[in-house]
Amino acid sequence: MISLDEAVTARLESHGERYEVLVDPDAALAIKRGEFEGDIEDVIAAEDVFEDASSGDRPPENALKEVFESTDPLEIIPEVIKQGEIQITAEQRREMQEQKHKQLINRIARNAVNPQMDNAPHPPERIESALEETKFRVDPMEPVENQVDEALEALRPVIPIRFETITVASQLPAEYAGSGQAKIREFGDLKEEEWQADGSWIGVVEFPAGLQNDFYDLVNEVSSGEAETRIIADEDDIKTR
Repeated sequence: MISLDEAVTARLESHGERYEVLVDPDAALAIKRGEFEGDIEDVIAAEDVFEDASSGDRPPENALKEVFESTDPLEIIPEVIKQGEIQITAEQRREMQEQKHKQLINRIARNAVNPQMDNAPHPPERIESALEETKFRVDPMEPVENQVDEALEALRPVIPIRFETITVASQLPAEYAGSGQAKIREFGDLKEEEWQADGSWIGVVEFPAGLQNDFYDLVNEVSSGEAETRIIADEDDIKTR
């Protein structure tokens, strides 16, 4: 379950009665779109259906049976969300907008590069400043992933930016290969790997280009700075970092 502070109210009025449930806002939107995957118990603040959630009043069971053909809250809650309206206060809207604003910046920073600076990552601070310049406003009721393309369109006239993946080959010396390779392979999509006769390990990993610095920090950490890395541009073009 979630806390009451995190929940919004979904409200349905039917057959002269009002039905309210307390639910996570993102989960509520996913349920309305038919995109929710998970356990309803994990995204509600109360396993109950209310007539007035603020006072804790509950509708009569016969009314629940008439409208939903059930008195089981876990069956009724999704129906209230699907058929009803999501109610949020001005404060909840502001907090949701701030949270999604941060999520959007982080998502863009993880995936975007500057094509005019040898595909170097854009720091989150630069992306945030550019978004403020464009006056782009995040929709608190829309999933972040659905707003990325629109945000990129707004950013392009302000900063050179594009989404890209990068492929990097790393070679860990034998003394670091055992534990180090496990962390490197989890960083992205492991394309190839090979154990050398001397016990060293070579792995080729693909990941969002905006995470280059994080990847190099990880490689240096697991190898005490003794690993070698190469950015693989294509089969004929390999450059050493």
